[in-house]
Amino acid sequence: MDAIQLLKTDHDAVKKMLEAGEKTTERGVKTRQALLTRIKEELTVHEIIEEEIFYPALKEHPKAREIVLEGYEEHHVVDMIMAELEQTPFEDETWGAKFTVMKENIEHHIEEEETEMFKQARQVLDAQELRDLGARMEERKRQAKAELAPAG
Repeated sequence: MDAIQLLKTDHDAVKKMLEAGEKTTERGVKTRQALLTRIKEELTVHEIIEEEIFYPALKEHPKAREIVLEGYEEHHVVDMIMAELEQTPFEDETWGAKFTVMKENIEHHIEEEETEMFKQARQVLDAQELRDLGARMEERKRQAKAELAPAG
């Protein structure tokens, strides 16, 4: 699988979880808790493979540098909102609003990557480079999931 296909698959999975999260209510504490845990795990692994492998490879190309720098910043913003969300009680009336803001930020990031960044990646990286990056990213994804798995 090439790097872009791998990231697109991740994006689709996260979008489904975000949709499910937006439909929860203050009474769905357990659902919110489980969903936020899954979203955080998925996003953490996704950020690791982007920031350690995909972004650095793309950043080497002057045409893609600006969008890569923006990608790093968007990850940072989502991480801050996620941290705030984790500190907010699931039954709190503001939880849903914070979740929506996080969802909108993630959706914007995904949209930008899929329309602009991936297009630039295909221009500056050939098919073999994208496959090689994809293989490295799949391996790192496996490692990251193992690292994040609860001990015991």
